[in-house]
Formats: sequence, C-alpha cells, structure tokens
Amino acid sequence: MRECGILLPISSLPSPYGIGAFSKEAYEFVDRLVEAGQQRWQILPLGPTGYGDSPYQSFSAFAGNPYFIDLETLIEEGLLTKKECDAADFGSSERYIDYEKMYDSRFPLLRKAFERWKAKGAVSKEELSAETKEYCFYMAVKNHFKGKCWADWDEDIRLQEPAAMEKYKNELKDDILFYEFQQMKFQEQWRKLKAYANKKGIRIIGDLPIYVAFDSADSWFHPELFQFDDLRLPKGVAGCPPDGFCATGQLWGNPLYDWKYHKATGYQWWMKRIAYSFTLYDCVRVDHFRGFDEYYSVPYGEETAVNGKWEKGPGLDFFKAVKERFGDLDIIAEDLGFLTPSVLKLVEDTGFPGMKVLEFAFYADGQSAYLPYRYKENCVVYTGTHDNDTLKSWYEDMEPWDRDFAVRYLGNENTKLQDIHWDFIRLAMASVAKLAVIPLQDYLGLGGEARMNTPSTLGLNWKWRLLPDEFSKELAAKCRDMAWVFGRCR
Repeated sequence: MRECGILLPISSLPSPYGIGAFSKEAYEFVDRLVEAGQQRWQILPLGPTGYGDSPYQSFSAFAGNPYFIDLETLIEEGLLTKKECDAADFGSSERYIDYEKMYDSRFPLLRKAFERWKAKGAVSKEELSAETKEYCFYMAVKNHFKGKCWADWDEDIRLQEPAAMEKYKNELKDDILFYEFQQMKFQEQWRKLKAYANKKGIRIIGDLPIYVAFDSADSWFHPELFQFDDLRLPKGVAGCPPDGFCATGQLWGNPLYDWKYHKATGYQWWMKRIAYSFTLYDCVRVDHFRGFDEYYSVPYGEETAVNGKWEKGPGLDFFKAVKERFGDLDIIAEDLGFLTPSVLKLVEDTGFPGMKVLEFAFYADGQSAYLPYRYKENCVVYTGTHDNDTLKSWYEDMEPWDRDFAVRYLGNENTKLQDIHWDFIRLAMASVAKLAVIPLQDYLGLGGEARMNTPSTLGLNWKWRLLPDEFSKELAAKCRDMAWVFGRCR
C-alpha cells in the first residue's frame, strides 16, 4: 500500500502557552491530517531536552518532555487555573519558541499543579518503569546541584555510593515525586492523543536517536554501557566526519557504547529501549543507522570532529537479536550520509526501508542515488528532513548549474519561484517509494526562516512553530488531491 505523511514536531504545534503540546491543537492537527488524505504523522524525539534544546540530546532515553504536558488539561483537572497560566510569560512570539522563558515559567506552573495533585491524593493509573524512575531521581539530584551535569557532582553521589544514594533519596523525596508526577501526566496525555490518532487512521512515526547524552540518567546510572575510563569520563565521543553540512565535521559529544558489553548481555538495555519506543510510537525511525555498522569516534577533548576514526559497530547481530525478541517491527533506517558497501548491505539484510531525500538529489553530474528514478519501492522519500533547509530556501540557494539540472528533471521551466515547492512535492509523491513524508513547512512554501535545525550550530534551532489556522482546509484539500492522484490517499 502506498502511503503519505507529514513531518511536524510536537513542539511546532500552535498553542496559547509558548510551545506545542498534547493540547486541543494536537487533536485538531490529527483531524487535518485526515482531511489531507494522510496516513502518517512523523514527529521528533519526545525526550526531555537539555542545553541547546535539541531533542537528540535528552536527559533520558526513557522519559518524556514535560514541556509537552497540556496546561489546559491540567486546568480541567483542577490542578491549575486559567488565570495562573495566562499570567505566565512564555514569550511574545507565536512563531518561535522562547526556551529561556519556557524554562522559567513552565516548571513553576507544573510545581503548583503537583502540589494540588498531592493534596488530592496523588493518584495516577500510569506505572513508571524503573528507567523512568531513574530519570526522576537523576533530575532531582541534578537540580540539587544547580543544574550541573553528574560529572560535576560531589564524588560520593557521582560514584553512586550506597550511603549517598540513600541520603539523597530521602532528602529529595518530594522533588523526585515531582518529576514522577510530570512523567505520569506526560504518559497519560500522550497515550490519549496517540489513541485518538490511531482511531482516526493516523499512525505515529517516532524517532529513536542512536546515542544518549552524557548529561543523562542513562550514562550516570549505567556507566557500564559506555566507553568510559576509570574516572567515568568518555574515552571517545560521537560525531561524524567533515561533509557537506560542515567542513570540520559534527562533534555531537555523546558517549559511545561498549558494544562488547551489550552483546554479552544480549543487548538487554537496547531491548528495553526499543520496547519503550514502541509503546510511544507505531513506527520508529532509527537515527544514524550507519552507526550500527560503523561509528565515528572522536577522542574526548577534541574541539572538532576532524581527528575521529571509524570503529566497528554491532552490525546485523544486533538486529537479529531485535527480531528474535520482537518479531517484525515497523522501522525506518535513517541511512543518510556517505554510505559504504557494508552499510548498504546492513540496510538490505535487515529489510528496513531506507530514506531518500530530494534535496540531496540534484547535482549537475546526474549521479546522485537520491534521484527518484533510482529508487526501489522499499524506501521512504522526503523532500527534506529536520536537518535540511526548506525546499524554497534550498532552491533559492542552489548553484545555477544544479538548479538548471533540477528544472530539467522536473520538466517544468515555467514554474514560478513561489510555487516551485509543489513541483518537488509532486516528484516525491509520484515516486515508487512506498511512503512519502513531507515537512509541513514545504507544503506551506515557507523560506529559511522556517528551518528546524542547522547541524553544528546552537541558538536558532528547534524553535519554529505553526501558526493557528496556517494548515488550512484549503491546503489540506490540495494535499489530499495530490495524495489521490498518486495513489497515496487514505
């Protein structure tokens, strides 16, 4: 079955309180997807974010972002008042998230809701996993140390000495429960939204980052999972070599896995992580898939990724273990970047669909593997991803000879610039790919101001939001018509 979907992070949904959430606007977006003839909604990772606000640098692989908790639902539950929420300063822009004001305003409101929840008896149907509870303990201790990463805590608790662990569990009992309250509310609201989407025929594509952050409950509680030295500092960190995005490579800084340990345990931690992911999503895009074949290791302390080297990953053995445990899962392999024969073979051996991105296709030499006539059916085509510029901005910035090739490929030299995005969307929808996913910014024909992320930069990313009524009934009808024309309509 040919399908189509739209890429829009939860954070980018409109809402009256500064950031997208599991609010009525999320339910309205699901309804609009149905009107647009879509079957999939792709989002970005749902984990709690830290410095830089990147969803790929989360405080836990087993927790949800408290920013996404809908305040209006808390008002309906009597845990907050509308006056309290309206009085909070989340910033003046409907278009962009102000993360500093979000941090300063959201948590005091959640704390008020928590105190009232306790006074009502602190009841929830949600059962938190051991790993989610580890996150709650971690964040309580982290706040005790004024937000410092665990590597900068007092030595007794940094090394998890039993007496220190017991001491902080007792002293921070209320703070730990506060974080557990957040996770319960996150799970309650997300499960309800996902169930609504599924009932409407919309399946959620989630995102599983291959790495976790160094500043996370995962790396503090479980140092044995990573390539750490005796001081629990990374021997090497993750990144990728110089490429078209960045001449000095991308230094992500995430700790690297000790794959020998994981294999010896039957990949137990990973099995828990995958199981958790499929409680959140219907389909999972595995980020940086090539890292399971080979991963790029940069010596700890380097300022760029230039001096890294490739190391061997777990390969097919890992995915055989996943299949033995779970059977066939709906997984998309994010196989972008420079792909060696061994990476291509791994994708083929797993049977997972890989990704094709049109913005990588149009070079004047005509040799790109991302040109649609080279596709096989078992793939997912995108105009661009969260790391790409919007179609309109990308097209405007193309080299003249590349743009000439693209226009000749499209076969439409008369298209006006303001409409050129529709030609590329049509190309994706017409392709043989079994699934086509288009960022909503591209359907809207927006420019570079709507770009979600520019890799290897800080400060301007993850902020863009949809305006109320911007995804209109008229646009949905146009999306539906195109989906129908190319056999992708629900």
